[in-house]
Amino acid sequence: MSLLIDGFVRMIENGGWLYLMIGVIAGVVIGSLPGLTGTMGMTLLLPFTYSLPSDVGLSLLIGIFAGAIYGGSISAILLRTPGTPAAGATLIDGYPMAKRGEAGRALATSTIASAMGGLIGALVLTFLAPTIAKIALKFGAPEYIWLAVYGLTMISFVSGKSLIKGYIAGLVGLLMATIGIDPISGSIRFTFGSMNLLSGVSLQAVLIGLFAMAQALNSVEEYDQPQAKQLKIEHIGISAKDFLRILPHVVKSAFIGTFVGAVPGTGTDIAAFLSYGEAKRSSKHPEEFGKGAIEGIAAPESGNNACVNGALIPMFTLGIPGEAGTAVLLGGLMVLGLTPGPLLFRDHPETIYSVFAATITSNLFIVIFGLLCARLFAKVLSLPKNMITVVIFVLALTGSFAMRNNVFDVITTVVAGIAGYFMTKADYPVAPVLLGIILGPTVEQNLSRALLISGGSYTILFTRPISILFIVIIAATLFSNLRKQSKNKKSKSDLVAEEVAAEVASIEAQEEQK
Repeated sequence: MSLLIDGFVRMIENGGWLYLMIGVIAGVVIGSLPGLTGTMGMTLLLPFTYSLPSDVGLSLLIGIFAGAIYGGSISAILLRTPGTPAAGATLIDGYPMAKRGEAGRALATSTIASAMGGLIGALVLTFLAPTIAKIALKFGAPEYIWLAVYGLTMISFVSGKSLIKGYIAGLVGLLMATIGIDPISGSIRFTFGSMNLLSGVSLQAVLIGLFAMAQALNSVEEYDQPQAKQLKIEHIGISAKDFLRILPHVVKSAFIGTFVGAVPGTGTDIAAFLSYGEAKRSSKHPEEFGKGAIEGIAAPESGNNACVNGALIPMFTLGIPGEAGTAVLLGGLMVLGLTPGPLLFRDHPETIYSVFAATITSNLFIVIFGLLCARLFAKVLSLPKNMITVVIFVLALTGSFAMRNNVFDVITTVVAGIAGYFMTKADYPVAPVLLGIILGPTVEQNLSRALLISGGSYTILFTRPISILFIVIIAATLFSNLRKQSKNKKSKSDLVAEEVAAEVASIEAQEEQK
């Protein structure tokens, strides 16, 4: 504890708090723009850290990383245009809430949940990093497979009204994930001779197309309809009742996100969807999800921001980047002359605990900046509908191009947008497609590795302790979901029966009167 207090004092004395605040603000702006990720922002600003003290430079990068993950929720809630893949789960309930005039409540929920999740993750990082790193080291190919399969079970929670349509959409995502070069054999699959598909379909381009471009096309279709009354944002914040309602989901999702982040090779998008699925599974009102449930915003935002700090655990303790953003941080550490690993805590404790203090403080800046600027963000909704449509088109096309300066990504965005538009019209959910693309490569690559290790025997998938634990969790999750669905169907059928009985009784009463 004394080292952490010294870290706060050092951060204040050397001006690290100012660079951290600048990093958070820059990260929020970057994260809210589709196509611009926190990793990109960190990469661009990395050269500016060379002349700074090591802990100050790392604080700047951490501020960008944390701010960008939170910033992705802003455009997701207001425009149905997720700034980051992790915000794809947030928009499922965030955008419907904004549409019904509760943008201020949705933005406040996102801000508070992000800060609380990030704070819990930062505290776990500070006090339990070595212990969690040892557990994460036990993950091999079989464990990664079951973790990804568990993630795929979340399709049942983001499928909306029809599970069948949800699984069909998830299968489409899994098939899209097979495009490109096979990671094990090196064979080329489904590229149709295009060099641009050798590295697979761009996740960001598909994400922007399925959500942002599809939403813009839908707005064009409704162009001739009467202009709805512009929404006035009366209040930014949540009530005490709302806070108590989301608190259990925020805490639970924070631990889920921290653990997912600590497992190398995962990411904030997986943490967000796992948190969303668990929140819906354990909710007393799962039927509200997808229609603007406040827990549907709080859970993924807490999970993905906690994942930021969880991803720092293997980086600092083992020198293994847990996520793309931490790979940039790892490079920054080494450029600044610091070698990550157990000796880092012994040789440079003042630097490490200054960085830990920065991870805790970054969540305070997220709350302050998020709540102060929420009304400004929400003014987007007061713009004319046709102007919002143009803004979405511009952000979608420029964002998809900015990722790799590749026109092919723009084409991918347009094609995905058209597909997403028709999927929405046919009542097919688009979130499962995203889950399939994210988790498909993890299953495929690790299945190949596991079979190579075991000499082709599938028993390796069912004999390791962590694998068995995941199998039990997956079975329990599926059973719980099926049970809830059967209860919902039963209650609906009982309601219909009651309505029919009431109607028959009414007819009989009318006949008796005659």
